[in-house]
Amino acid sequence: MNFLYKLRLSSVQRRLFSSILNPDSKTPLTSKDKSRAALALLKSEKNPERILEICRAASLTPDSHLDRIAFSVAISKLSSSNYYEGIRSFLEELKNRPDLKNERFISHAIVLYGQAGILDDAVKLFDKMLDLGVERTVKSFNALLFSCILAKNYAEVKRVYLEFPKKYSIEPNLDSYNTVIKAFCESGSSSSVYSVLAEMERKRCNPNATTFGTLIAGFYKEEKFDDVGKVLDMMTNKYNMHAGISIYNIRIQSLCKLKRSVEAKALLDGLISRRMKPNSDTYYHLIHGFCKEGDYAEAKNLFKRMVDSGCKPNSDCYFTLVYFLCQGGDFESALQFCKECMSKNWFPNITTMKSLVNGLASISKVDEARKLVEAAKEKFPKRADLWSEVEEGLAK
Repeated sequence: MNFLYKLRLSSVQRRLFSSILNPDSKTPLTSKDKSRAALALLKSEKNPERILEICRAASLTPDSHLDRIAFSVAISKLSSSNYYEGIRSFLEELKNRPDLKNERFISHAIVLYGQAGILDDAVKLFDKMLDLGVERTVKSFNALLFSCILAKNYAEVKRVYLEFPKKYSIEPNLDSYNTVIKAFCESGSSSSVYSVLAEMERKRCNPNATTFGTLIAGFYKEEKFDDVGKVLDMMTNKYNMHAGISIYNIRIQSLCKLKRSVEAKALLDGLISRRMKPNSDTYYHLIHGFCKEGDYAEAKNLFKRMVDSGCKPNSDCYFTLVYFLCQGGDFESALQFCKECMSKNWFPNITTMKSLVNGLASISKVDEARKLVEAAKEKFPKRADLWSEVEEGLAK
């Protein structure tokens, strides 16, 4: 009787909630429209109860990519407001939806608990899955491992990995091992991965590119360069895998993070000599690295080299150059890169744009600064008021 009451109540709620997502129209929204409307509202909403109302109105489901993003945004906002009881009651409520009584939703709920930092709830949910009529498999086990990483509880990752397979009769798979390796590398315990690799070998579970990429990034982070060499040797000689562009990009990014961009550039030259093709991510990591080290001339040279080679820059390449060139006082170069990316309909964020506008005004290029302000107002009419103070400053 109570369940039927809830179903009747939810139908009434759905009619009321429809006005939240679509207040100005009498036309019913499609499921996808509801998701888009909910996501847009969630990004700007701060009231915890209102956030929950938006989620209920959209009838979110982990089957939809948009809905998974909406769930994540909602949980992030609720946890930042310390509204943990609201998170618990909302996810508990969702478990009663007939369409969500499956492992996919339970796995997603486990991940959301971890994202909210209430990992005990994730573990409890995993433990009582059978009581909910949902069978545990390696999928929900992997979700729990990932939940531990999101909660940054690396000790719990280790406990779950070591104890739960036997306790719940679950055989870890490649994703399981990769998640555990990721946890060790993130926590600064990259040397512990060798025991995981040994376990994988015993279980005849071969590592993949993701495994090696995570290992390499972890060892670079701890500046264990000899171990990087061991991993690369293991890839080639033991598993007959050759380093593709994704592995090179990880190496280049890792070196740039360590402010060793010159060494990273040598890797670029090396891969090109092997007749491999760098992509926009390769160049982005290098451009960002040299900018962080204050070598703006080299960053600009790399951009030119990328374009000349026929590789199309992505938006991050432009945004990085505009931001750092402004920091370095080279507003004329920043303006050229900004114009070029705006012509592709890519606009730097408002902080970078303001920095450029004010910088242009400081070198007596007020007309150019005004043109940027007008372009930004035209592109983002709802945020035009944010530019009023900037415009007033240009008028002085």
